[in-house]
Amino acid sequence: MAVAPQAASTGKPTTAAAATDPLLFVDEEANYPEDLQEADNGCDDRSCCPWHTIVGFLILTFNSAMAIVGSRGEVTAVAFVVFSYAVLVALFVCLRMYERASADSSRRRWLKIAVWILTTLLTFAFSYKVGAVMPAPVAVVVWLMAFATVAGGFFAFFVY
Repeated sequence: MAVAPQAASTGKPTTAAAATDPLLFVDEEANYPEDLQEADNGCDDRSCCPWHTIVGFLILTFNSAMAIVGSRGEVTAVAFVVFSYAVLVALFVCLRMYERASADSSRRRWLKIAVWILTTLLTFAFSYKVGAVMPAPVAVVVWLMAFATVAGGFFAFFVY
């Protein structure tokens, strides 16, 4: 696929995918060749979500709502569920944006940092909840595993 140098430098869409998707920037077009546009989960619009993503979010939302109802108004339990739900939604949004960003863009680097921070928050939140109900020696092991996971994620994302 040939890209006109003038169109790329002016920020105008150079492919049909970029012309139909207002969220697809010119530097992101290289990630979505036109021959893959029709194969994107049966959608001809690049911004649509596949049905399994929607079902997954519905299940996550239902499960979170049931956890809030089951907490019977305990403030810490409700806060944990709301926090976990918000971080998971933000993580999925950042991952979607990361996949769409071009390989050498600064946006992709910032999204990688955001993804690592969000996964770190989830890891520590779940470690806190699990460690709170475990005996002290097991809680220490849970926290050591959490720190090892975060350090391994940092190494994989930023060093390696």
